[in-house]
Parts: sequence; C-alpha cells; structure tokens
Amino acid sequence: MKSKNINKILIVDFGSQVTQLIARQVRELGVYCELINFKKFNKFKTFDKNIKGIILSGGPKSTLSKSAPNIKWKLFLNKLPLLGICYGHQLISNICGGKTKYSNKKEFGSAILIEKKKSKLTEGFFTNKKNTVWMSHSDSVMIKPKNFNVIASSKNSKFAILENKRKKIFTTQFHPEVFHTNNGKKLFSNFLFKICKIKKNWTEKYKLQKLIKEIRDNVGPNQKVMCALSGGVDSSVLAHLLHKAIKKNLICVYVDTGLMRQGETKEVINIFKKKFKNSFTAVNAQKIFLNKLKNISDP
Repeated sequence: MKSKNINKILIVDFGSQVTQLIARQVRELGVYCELINFKKFNKFKTFDKNIKGIILSGGPKSTLSKSAPNIKWKLFLNKLPLLGICYGHQLISNICGGKTKYSNKKEFGSAILIEKKKSKLTEGFFTNKKNTVWMSHSDSVMIKPKNFNVIASSKNSKFAILENKRKKIFTTQFHPEVFHTNNGKKLFSNFLFKICKIKKNWTEKYKLQKLIKEIRDNVGPNQKVMCALSGGVDSSVLAHLLHKAIKKNLICVYVDTGLMRQGETKEVINIFKKKFKNSFTAVNAQKIFLNKLKNISDP
C-alpha cells in the first residue's frame, strides 16, 4: 500500500513547539497524516486528491510581523475542510477579511472557554457549556471575518473558536493538541470524521506494509543487508521487518560475547536459526571480549 494512495490529513507547520502533537493526535485516532513545513506547502501547485483536510499549526511568529510565515491560501481555501490552531487561527482570520492586533490582554496558560453556539467541531467537547483549554498567544483576533460564527469565547479571547460552516473552515485560538486542554482529542475526532469524512486507515497492518515497502525501496532487489542481532527487542523487531522485506538478502549476525545470562545464547541461537535459517549466523567471540576485560573491574 502506497502512502500516496491513502486518504490523509495534511498538517502545515509554522514552527510551533507542539506541532508534532497534532500529528500524534491524528494518528492516535487512526488516521494517516503528513506534516510539512509551510515553505514546502507554498511550492505546491495542485493538491494530492487523497488529502481530505488541512490543519494549520501554531507558531512563534506574530502574524503582524513583516517576516511572518504566510501561505498561498488560494490553493486550498474553499476546496478542503480547514482547521487553524493559534497562529493558524489568526492567519485564516486575516486571510478571510478579519483583523488581528497585538493585545494587552495576553493569555499564557489555562483559560475557561464558554460555548456560544453549537458546532460540529465541538460536539461532545463542552460540559455544561464550559471547558478548560490551554492558551499561548499575545496577538488576538479583534475583528472576525465576515460570515464566521463565534462558537466559543474566553475572558480575554472573544473569538476563541470561529467557524464558517458553509466553507468548512474552523479555527481555535487555543491549543487542542496539548495535554492541558481538556478533551482536546474530541475536537480532532470531530474534524476528522464528521467534517472531513475520513475513515480510519492508520492501522498496524498499514504501518507494517509501509515499513516493508520503504525497506525494499531503499535496499533494492539485489543488495545484501547485515543486521547485528542481540536477541533484544529492538534488534529482533528490526530483523523480523528486514526478513519480511528482503528474505534471503538478509544476513543476521549474533555475537556471543560471553557476557550473556546463563543459557541465553543457546536460546537466542535456537530461536533465530529456526526463524531465519541460512540468513542467521552466530559468532563465538567469548575469548576476544573476556581477554579485553581481564583485570578490568569498571568497564
């Protein structure tokens, strides 16, 4: 299965320290996503037809700065469901005709969010029309774009969640991806499944197929690969992946240092000789290691 042939969510990174958490939230919900820098995004001329939604991350810059990261918004606006977070929230507001200004009422830390209007994005997110979220911004949207509804507000952020229902554009001033936002995963779940209409596809089976394909693409059809196999979890998993991908072109080497637990070397050899047959070799290097360690008490 090729990643280019699987439905996906595209995450555009503006430099936030927690952008990776967005990808983690999406993948934990069972959906494949790709994370790219905004500069790479701006080089796109068309979109992969399998992209079903776009998330714009937060970032350290101010949208008011002349050097602020920007995007070629005509590429995607009105074409795909869009979720903007923090910097993405302000950027979308500016693009769509709203105004962002430097605010004297900065928000850094927990804030109480009050629900103002129902939305597909926030179904199941609020409890008694309230929720605790994590804010981290000095700029604020002061004038909302035309045709955007206010879904929620905080004490210092009148437009904490905005929505253009017809165009499927949603923005949040807070960070739903961080642990400090209560029930943040629900927002991502709603965006993925109720708005983007994407189905779960980031399964263990798909991950395995993707890894095997990557190995085959990198190794080629006739190249040999040597894998140092200790019998531990990491090397054993790697050896199994390599064997699935390249079969007889794998050479696993187990080095008996003489420092293993009693009977462990025999157990490792029995397991992997049976599994990999001629692709497995055990080397008795006890004398080399023990001679080097002679009279050394703290190696």
